[in-house]
Amino acid sequence: MEYFVRGSVGGRVSKRPLAPMAILVLGLVGERPMHPYEMVQTTLERKEDRLARFRPGTLYHAVDRLAADGLIEVHEIQREGNRPERTVYTITEAGTEALAEALELILGRHPVEYPELYLALAESHSLPRSRVIELLSARLDAMRTDLDDCVDALEIVRAQGKPEMFFLDGGCRVATLRAQIEWVEDLLIRLREGTIEWLDDPGSPYSHPHSSSEADRPANQKALNP
Repeated sequence: MEYFVRGSVGGRVSKRPLAPMAILVLGLVGERPMHPYEMVQTTLERKEDRLARFRPGTLYHAVDRLAADGLIEVHEIQREGNRPERTVYTITEAGTEALAEALELILGRHPVEYPELYLALAESHSLPRSRVIELLSARLDAMRTDLDDCVDALEIVRAQGKPEMFFLDGGCRVATLRAQIEWVEDLLIRLREGTIEWLDDPGSPYSHPHSSSEADRPANQKALNP
């Protein structure tokens, strides 16, 4: 999702989309001046690479774009012996305003989103019951692994004494994963026990002769219900 914010470029007011990676970068340099490599390492340490499509090259591109838009600026250039120069950036007043505007838009609204999981669940009856059980079981394993990783990451940062304000997203992610895991576990129980009806159930009044479950119906049922 992108948010249009105002920035001053060459004395003119322009409007550009502030993408998730740009929000991450502005948040980092808003804490303290950083060079891009430090931004990458800090993002990875905090597990914030989960929050956007993250690649080091994408972050470097975001830094260049934000600097061109006047939302960040060079704080200093570090030189150490024969090592390459490191350009340290800090946030500008326009960048602080842009970050605040983007965060207010995100935190204060509950927009309509289109998660793929919800779409797949809505149409999952188009697959045979056994296949849905198989797929959701595999997804459940992945969700449990993800939850374990998130819990471990939270324990590490807490042990390091870092303020909770820096990993609120982790707490939200853990709570969301736990709720989703509990819901999927319950759904799998009902699918296995047959307490939730399905299109490929024998004699289902909802089945369609051309549905994907047709191929899974026994031959004698096909003869009875052509």
